[in-house]
Amino acid sequence: MEDFVRPGSIVRRIWSDADCVLFVFAGSAAEFALSRAVDWLFVTGRLPSDPIGRFFSTAAYAQRIVLGDATEAGCAIDEIRRAHQAVERLRGERIPDWAHRDVLYMLVDYSARAFERLHRPLRPVEREGMYATFRRFGEALEIPGLPADYEAWEQDRSRSLERHLEYSPLTRRLYAAYRRQLGTWRYLLLLQLQAAIVPEHVSRLLGLAPAALAAPLLPVYAGLRRTPARTLVHRALIPPEHLAAVSRLDRPAAG
Repeated sequence: MEDFVRPGSIVRRIWSDADCVLFVFAGSAAEFALSRAVDWLFVTGRLPSDPIGRFFSTAAYAQRIVLGDATEAGCAIDEIRRAHQAVERLRGERIPDWAHRDVLYMLVDYSARAFERLHRPLRPVEREGMYATFRRFGEALEIPGLPADYEAWEQDRSRSLERHLEYSPLTRRLYAAYRRQLGTWRYLLLLQLQAAIVPEHVSRLLGLAPAALAAPLLPVYAGLRRTPARTLVHRALIPPEHLAAVSRLDRPAAG
């Protein structure tokens, strides 16, 4: 059976690495909270009540698409589409097309940022291939108006950050939920990580302090990732009830 994402793709490497996936969702958690469409995340109440649990279920869907064969990826995409349709029926209106595009753009941007913080700079051909992969994903979800190539995506990404983000009362509610689930010191570490990975505009809207702690430690952690120290770091930073879910994100044989 043909894979949805070709073997050897940089996207497969990123999404088979638990640390990269965690970085992607740390950045996305910041940007989601600022979206002018963030109210859609509150329709069912499940995200604000359990943001960490929702993160792991979303990550599992993403890995089924990126790391699965065409049939498995197609099933996951159909389930995502049905979930969106159910929320739209509940609310009685459609999720804006730009909101769908922005979520896809987060996956592109934070996948690149995560890999570069933990590994090395991406080559131009890898950036083009990564965007092409996520564009296929977006087309399968019937998201309209996707840019044709990476250069056009970069331009539209900059415009969407300026147009579609704002700090609102729902931003405060989501961050209160993050703090409630993580506890004070893990929450403060999340803020440091977010400051080290999100675009400057996102950091400014959230009032994130400079990543004085995380930025210099990320290269150190990158060097420890192939040692037993990685497990110790996970145990320190991840709530105990979610450690098994973090372990499941690691897919070293994903090609």
